[in-house]
Amino acid sequence: MEVGRPQLIPPWISLCFFFSLCFFSKVHSFYLPGVAPQDFKQGDPLKVKVNKLTSTKTQLPYSFYSLPYCKPDHIVDSAENLGEVLRGDRIENSVFEFRMREQETCKVACRIVLDAKAAKEFKEKIDDEYRVNMILDNLPLVMPIKRPDLDSIVYQHGFHVGLKGQYAGSKEEKFFIHNHLAFTVKFHKDEQTDAARIVGFEVKPFSVKHEYDGKWKENTQLKTCDVNAKRTVTSSDSPQEVEDKKEIIFTYDVKFEESDIKWASRWDSYLLMADDQIHWFSIVNSLMIVLFLSGMVAMIMLRTLYRDISKYNQLETQEEAQEETGWKLVHGDVFRAPTNSDLLCVYIGTGVQFLCMTLVTMIFAALGFLSPSNRGGLMTAMLLLWAFMGVFAGYASARLYKMFKGSDWKKITLWTAFMFPGTVFAIFFVLNAIIWGEKSSGAVPFGTMFALVFLWFGISVPLVFVGSYVGFKKPAIEEPVKTNKIPRQIPEQAWYMNPLFSILTGGILPFGAVFIELFFILTSIWLNQFYYIFGFLFIVFVILIVTCAEITIVLCYFQLCSEDYLWWWRSYLTAGSSALYLFLYAAFYFFTKLEITKLVSGILYFGYMLIASYAFFVMTGTIGFYACFWFTRLIYSSVKID
Repeated sequence: MEVGRPQLIPPWISLCFFFSLCFFSKVHSFYLPGVAPQDFKQGDPLKVKVNKLTSTKTQLPYSFYSLPYCKPDHIVDSAENLGEVLRGDRIENSVFEFRMREQETCKVACRIVLDAKAAKEFKEKIDDEYRVNMILDNLPLVMPIKRPDLDSIVYQHGFHVGLKGQYAGSKEEKFFIHNHLAFTVKFHKDEQTDAARIVGFEVKPFSVKHEYDGKWKENTQLKTCDVNAKRTVTSSDSPQEVEDKKEIIFTYDVKFEESDIKWASRWDSYLLMADDQIHWFSIVNSLMIVLFLSGMVAMIMLRTLYRDISKYNQLETQEEAQEETGWKLVHGDVFRAPTNSDLLCVYIGTGVQFLCMTLVTMIFAALGFLSPSNRGGLMTAMLLLWAFMGVFAGYASARLYKMFKGSDWKKITLWTAFMFPGTVFAIFFVLNAIIWGEKSSGAVPFGTMFALVFLWFGISVPLVFVGSYVGFKKPAIEEPVKTNKIPRQIPEQAWYMNPLFSILTGGILPFGAVFIELFFILTSIWLNQFYYIFGFLFIVFVILIVTCAEITIVLCYFQLCSEDYLWWWRSYLTAGSSALYLFLYAAFYFFTKLEITKLVSGILYFGYMLIASYAFFVMTGTIGFYACFWFTRLIYSSVKID
């Protein structure tokens, strides 16, 4: 059958690509939050912004003003990039007014009287351990906590809305709100210009039942504030209970401290929240074990293959050739097209797209372009790179499709462009509908959802067509040996060569290469901690690639030696099965490390981890396939075939 030449790419592909870039750049800014240093002189206003309320128990973020906190006259949303919106960030202005290097003592933010609805909302957020997040000069607010076991200070992201417990001998559990905030702004001063840069933003929250004489007025003096004390209020004061018709007065202090920390190093304390020694030791330990196993496997494979090839090439007589055994016997069937070859081409193309996206993202992150100071930068970069890497997806699937003697390149291109993204988008749409039903700020707005669809249809799909067109136009990949017309019968296999057993066994080692790093990744995602060691993550990623390739080659070699030539799908599934262990580990992490009790939160967790595992399956499977593809072409082109 003659393979047809591809027709020219339709003009609508180019038009979609151009207009989508224009539309997407208008809907969502590509910028990453400002990281340039800003100098402040004494008395300059400092803008404190409020961000979402977060909880590790529910994993559902809410906007700050979803609770009846003090509101400014006009609420202004800050410009957010795509990654921030998808993370549920809602950055808005606040009533907290600071002046550079000017202390404030017990300044009243506002006074409110709770109704039944407001009291219920506060109690629900306190019960679910929600935290308030704020931002000053692109630095997130942290609360210093002293750890007696380590004799050091760690920083908690944000502060809790309140706390619950018994008070004054009462056996009934009550809810108390943190209504007084003692802010500490650390700055580094330039001696020559007298300007300063902000290098730290900390808080200590208190629950205080403020008292005053007479009726409340705008300038009423609070009796519970001691302006001469180091701290205007203390935790020993009567806490502010949350109940219907209760009056709550929100106040705050501002203290400025000069620091030796330079602006370039101000994120160091934020990024050292975890136990670094354990982190580093675990990664290095895993690195050494995997490198040792990989080296041993590679040595065995090289020695065994060298002996096989030497033996086959020394067979001179016909009788010796007839008595040969092993992988040379299946040379006439090893490159026979597999069943469901179209589906395999689609998965290979998608895997190449993910592999390229992950590799480029990690390189940028390791170089410092996607540090935690760039809020949403990592997710924005991943989505844009995924769209632009569609050209490699189309190219890879078309090249393989043409090798399998396929002719309808447009069909395989459409499948590559829509199958995996369509599946993920369907799951994401359902999860987003659930979040929307909970009225969470984590729900993706309609405009952003429309922009994501445009990113998919207007940029990714046209680029997949471009790559497929270029790939199909090239000559087909030549096979090193001819394929027989009649398939060879596969002999009965030993129990350990059972496809299911070998596939599940093959996924253990790749998963073992990443599971320690996976713990820290899951912690950063679901426990709201920063992840920043991208250099080590890149090393682990390289180890994952090497491990997937080597374990798949070893099992493929054993399979061919037992005269089973159906290696195409098995090579993909062998490395891809590590995704099954990833999902099982995610379930283990859910039940042992997280305190999620709500059904909705559990559905969200397993839904997102299912998407992550599916992507991991596609990527690792592609690595295993290409490793075996290169291996089989190498060994069958190295022996004499009569």
